[in-house]
Amino acid sequence: MVLFFPMQQELDCISDSGDILGKIRFDGAQQKHVFDAEATASISAQQQTRINQKLAILDGGEHTIPMQDDD
Repeated sequence: MVLFFPMQQELDCISDSGDILGKIRFDGAQQKHVFDAEATASISAQQQTRINQKLAILDGGEHTIPMQDDD
């Protein structure tokens, strides 16, 4: 299982054991969402599949990353 937690304009990807796997962010140069893995993260095939699904959902416009207002 992977939890997706919004932080600024990124989504933290967190494993069910609480480890941060990486972040999903929008890359304006590529015009799509990308996953940046933590250097020390060990990502299982099941977790990678879930992350890929979330990327497809974001790129398809079904969900968005919430904006954070710091004011």
